[in-house]
Amino acid sequence: MRIATAAYPLDVLANWGEYESKIDDWIGAAAGQGADLAVFPEYGAMELATLDGPEVAGDLERSVQAITRRIAEVDDLHSRLAAQYRVHVLAASAPVFDADLGPRPVNRARLFTPAGGVGVQDKQIMTRYERDPWGIVPGGPLRLFDTAIGKIGVLICYDGEFPLLARALRAAELILVPSCTEAHAGYTRVRIAAMARALETQCVTVMASTVGAAAWSPAVDENTGTGGIFAPPDTGFPPTGVIAEGTLDQPGWTVADVDLDQVARVRADGGVLNRLHWGEQAGRDAEVTSLRLD
Repeated sequence: MRIATAAYPLDVLANWGEYESKIDDWIGAAAGQGADLAVFPEYGAMELATLDGPEVAGDLERSVQAITRRIAEVDDLHSRLAAQYRVHVLAASAPVFDADLGPRPVNRARLFTPAGGVGVQDKQIMTRYERDPWGIVPGGPLRLFDTAIGKIGVLICYDGEFPLLARALRAAELILVPSCTEAHAGYTRVRIAAMARALETQCVTVMASTVGAAAWSPAVDENTGTGGIFAPPDTGFPPTGVIAEGTLDQPGWTVADVDLDQVARVRADGGVLNRLHWGEQAGRDAEVTSLRLD
C-alpha cells in the first residue's frame, strides 16, 4: 500500500468554497501519487474558524463553537472525496462539542473509507494548554478500525507519548499519529514517540504535522513539523526505522510504499520480539531495590 502523510499549513479562508477547493486539491494530489491512505494532522481544522471572521478565530471558545457548527459539512466533504479519489482519509482533527460526552469540547479525528465507512477517534490525554486555558477534555475510547487496507489505530499527538495506549492498539498494523506542535522540541517529542511505538508494537506509525504561522489563533499560532512514516528497525524495514520523512516545515505530502505483510513477518520472527515479550515486564518493575554506592 502507499501512504501519504501531510505537512499541512493553516490558511485564512475567505469562504467555504475556498476550503472545499483546498481539501479537494490536497486529497487529489495524494491520490494522484497513488496513495491508498492520506493522513492529515491534529487541529488542522482550526482554519475553519476563520470563515466566521478574525474575532471568532482569535477566541478559543467561539472558534470551537464555529467549527462544531460546520463539522457535519466538513465530514460530508471528506466522505465524498474519499469515495471520488478512492483513498482512505484521516481528516485533520477538530475541537468539537459533543453533547453525549459532556459540556466541554473534545479533540476528534475522523477516518473515511472509499466505500463510505466513517470512524471517529477522540484524543485521550490532554496537553497542559488543552487543559488550561482551552478546556479540551478526553473523549470517547480508543478504537481499532478494521479496513480494507489493514487494521488501523489513531493516537492523536500527545497520546502517542504514552506506550500503554499503543499497547491497547497492539492488533493495529498501522498507528496514525496526527500532530500539532508549536516548537521544534514538541515535534521531536512526538517523532521520537511515534518511532518508539513502532518499535514496541512492531507496526508502522504515520506522523502528520501542521506547519507554519497562524497568528490569527492563540491555539495554533506557531507550528513546526513534517510528515514521517516509521517502522521497527528490523528485518525487511530500514535499519534506521525511518521509511520516509519530509523536510521540516515544508508544506506537502510525504509519500512511501509500505508492505503490511512485513509487519506480520517481523511480529512472528523478527530479530527481536518486543510485542510478544511485553508481558515479561510485569513483576520485574516491582523488583527494584535500592543500593547505595559511595
